[in-house]
Amino acid sequence: GAVQLALGWAAWKMYLGRRPETSGVRCQSMGLLGRSLSRPKEALPVLTAKLALVRRYWSDDQAPVISSYSDLAGCLADLGRHDEALATRRQVYTTSVETLGASHRSTICSALNLSVSLVNAQLFNDSKSFLRDQLPVARRSLGADHYLTLKVHHFLGKALRESPGCTRDNLRRE
Repeated sequence: GAVQLALGWAAWKMYLGRRPETSGVRCQSMGLLGRSLSRPKEALPVLTAKLALVRRYWSDDQAPVISSYSDLAGCLADLGRHDEALATRRQVYTTSVETLGASHRSTICSALNLSVSLVNAQLFNDSKSFLRDQLPVARRSLGADHYLTLKVHHFLGKALRESPGCTRDNLRRE
């Protein structure tokens, strides 16, 4: 909200002139500012600049690269650029699997974000099959009652419900 936006601007102004371009704190303040901007048009250049810095100076560490791409994908989705968001979220998920493994919590979050993009692109069959594959992974690694596992259930239900031609009988069978 407004407090997060004010903190983001304050962090950015504080570290802009004082820290070198390679400062992790400077890069984190860019991310905070980009995520807190409630207007995605304004956030996009900030998040793009942050991604460029991360790729230039920290490309050997995949965690900040994944995080930066994920922030960018969310901004693209907020702008209604669903095809670009989908492509970016596919890349984030693939990199997460390669780097962290399929059962890592961050990878499961990336899978959920990807499923949202699949539904937004009206690729319901892809979303359903993808989430059906993710459900046992989430159950095994996090447990059946973990909030991320429950979110996988939720998004699978949403993909089933929003599919064209969905009937109550189809939902009961699923």
